[in-house]
Amino acid sequence: MLKLLPVLLAIGYALLMWRFSVWRTKTMLAQQSTPLRDPALQAMAQKMAAALELPQIKVNVYQIEAVNGLAAPDGQIYLTQGFLDRKARGEVSDAELASVIAHELGHVALGHTRRRMIDFTGQNAVFVMLSALLNRFLPGLGVWIANLISGALMAHMSRRDEFEADAYAAALLIKSGIGVAPQISLFRKLSRLTGATGAGTPAWLLSHPKTDDRIAAIEAMAARWNA
Repeated sequence: MLKLLPVLLAIGYALLMWRFSVWRTKTMLAQQSTPLRDPALQAMAQKMAAALELPQIKVNVYQIEAVNGLAAPDGQIYLTQGFLDRKARGEVSDAELASVIAHELGHVALGHTRRRMIDFTGQNAVFVMLSALLNRFLPGLGVWIANLISGALMAHMSRRDEFEADAYAAALLIKSGIGVAPQISLFRKLSRLTGATGAGTPAWLLSHPKTDDRIAAIEAMAARWNA
């Protein structure tokens, strides 16, 4: 039992930190967000709501400059003001932003928030066990290796979630009559919009799949479904 104590403490600490993070995120989003009031984008959201047989899809605008979409732990969907500013400048379309909403809906519908809590807890347990084991043979270096391995594990699970949310979004976009073309076109311009290239980072440490891989997966699914 004593040998398992560090692991149990790590799991308990991870759960506590996750709950604190959820509370802090919900509070921050509530304080810095407003309901979406863009008629054209609301019409796109209504198409997806009809495809899901829902009365509406509520979307909020998170008042920050970054370009992003968010699925909060409580299931709320957010677009950042930065994304809407790009739309106002003609850099993204309503349909492309609809694909972002569809992607975030995928995270909610597929239970990724709950899964990430489990993944985060498991990552901490793996880190503690590997640190204890590797430090016996590689003092000092063992913690660094354990952190690298647990980080790669977490990145792998995050990429899995992104692929799943992409697939959900693609299916919803096709069902709602919007199609996957806007989803693909947004991916092609996303690195320029966000300023994130991922250059120099090993693929196995990236939290999101490479753009070309995401596009290829969407095109393959769309071709299969259309056939």
